[in-house]
Amino acid sequence: MKRHVNRCASAALAVMLGGTALTGCSSDKPAGSAASSAASAARSKASAAASAAGGAVASAAASGAASAEAAAEAALSNVKGGLNAQADVTLGTVATGSDGRTEVPVNVTNHDSKPRRYTILINFDDPSGNLADAIVLDVPETAAGGTAHATARSNRNLTGTVTAEVRRALRY
Repeated sequence: MKRHVNRCASAALAVMLGGTALTGCSSDKPAGSAASSAASAARSKASAAASAAGGAVASAAASGAASAEAAAEAALSNVKGGLNAQADVTLGTVATGSDGRTEVPVNVTNHDSKPRRYTILINFDDPSGNLADAIVLDVPETAAGGTAHATARSNRNLTGTVTAEVRRALRY
């Protein structure tokens, strides 16, 4: 029985992290990618699954983070006509927000001659360099030559010294 509960807890954590990893920030403007709408549905299902499992074991966190990254990568694959824009994105200093979640300022400079949207995969790594969390951040339309500012927030509280890295960024 205990083994079954641990499996359910691990599965719930993977679903929860994978689903909520699809967005890391919200804005007043509508998101243009499939990632945002998929995240809302996934979050509801993940919450129900986590409640049913009664929590998760710590060993599931690593596989959950990997699942979060896989879900985030899948969300990026839904962006049609996206061009590599990693050079357009810079991250500020990682900090812990008032709610305990890790956050990092994100600055996006549109070097194109037309207004563009951005979808960015950001990994949060633990002090050993292991993946702790992954999110996809949708940045609303940024004017040609303009700069947009956003905040990427982890899906859950992360402990220890956490670093952030732009894993992928697409401009479309």
